[in-house]
Amino acid sequence: MLASTRKPKEVIIATLMRPDGDTGVQTSFNQVRRWLKQSGVKVSLVTPFSAPKILVYPMFAPRLLLDKINGPASVWWYRYWHYVFLKQALRQRLRDEDVTIYAQCPVSAQAALEARRSPRQRVVLVVHFNVSQSDEWVSKGLMVTNGRYYRSIRQLEAVVLPRLDGIVYLSDFVRRAVEQDIPAVAAVPSILVPNFIGSRTDAAQDGPSGDLINIGTLEPRKNQEFLLRVLAEAGQRGKRYTLTLVGEGPDRRRLETLAVELGVASQVTFLGRVLDAARFLPAHRVYCHSASMENMPIALIEALSCGLPILAAPVGGIPEVFRDGVEGYYWNLDQPGHSAAKMVQLLEDSTTRQRMSIAAKKRFAVEFEENVVGARLLPFLLDGRRE
Repeated sequence: MLASTRKPKEVIIATLMRPDGDTGVQTSFNQVRRWLKQSGVKVSLVTPFSAPKILVYPMFAPRLLLDKINGPASVWWYRYWHYVFLKQALRQRLRDEDVTIYAQCPVSAQAALEARRSPRQRVVLVVHFNVSQSDEWVSKGLMVTNGRYYRSIRQLEAVVLPRLDGIVYLSDFVRRAVEQDIPAVAAVPSILVPNFIGSRTDAAQDGPSGDLINIGTLEPRKNQEFLLRVLAEAGQRGKRYTLTLVGEGPDRRRLETLAVELGVASQVTFLGRVLDAARFLPAHRVYCHSASMENMPIALIEALSCGLPILAAPVGGIPEVFRDGVEGYYWNLDQPGHSAAKMVQLLEDSTTRQRMSIAAKKRFAVEFEENVVGARLLPFLLDGRRE
């Protein structure tokens, strides 16, 4: 670890991802970027795509083929070449000035550690991943647990994380998981600061409206199949509700087929990939979440800000977002029938929904509003102070 006693002149957000997109990570770092600018802090974003396109795209294109024939090789290709171009972009950007490089993943952190030019350039990692990035690739079906490359990803995290100048944990769940997995990180200065957003004052003037909404990539870990089965269970109880699924992903065709098989296709709107998906929240009555593992899902925070009661399983860091019976209900991902009963109870009880809506807005204002949470993050990013 390298320490600095001088305040950085700038925060550089380093990420493997494109600046614009619909993932929770992109929403998170763009929110931090906007808030830092609003707070008078110089901030810039560096990605592998900062390099000339003529160099970047030929190296990224083969992954589309590898995805279909060799999952681990595809993951390696993605991580390695994004790391190479990000490190190159950081080296071109960095001079001998005081900066904090705010890395959005362990690979970004590795690139930053190798690209920095001075001990005055701090590298701080925000832990977006759940326990380890290796597990997330497994959940996407691109590698197997304890395979060769699975182990190499964990080894990289075990080497990189203890070398950092700071770590931002988004949930206590993930802090405990990482420290258990890599005991040496306990010595790294850290802070627990959840995702945050600004209060919404706008809503979509067009687009779907209805009962339930879910925002997220259509992939196995997000488990939208569960939501379709809960809708079908509610139908067997004589209750017909609508569901808007916002997002795109490899599971879309399978989910559309399943919706037809379950007899709920006419109740489900597949909205696809859209930017600023949260603008559709106010036109719905309840936010439903089905992921089997989460760190600090920003979609739930967006739901709180709009006063939507939440239905979600108490996995990962979700119990740190909302409380059972206060801002929503916990449901069981293994019991769609029992979960359907909770959903019907909430949708049919306007008094409870109103109470939970008020509680949701209050919790957002205290725990996740940008000026509250950003004020805690800022001093840690600038010079490692906790306030």
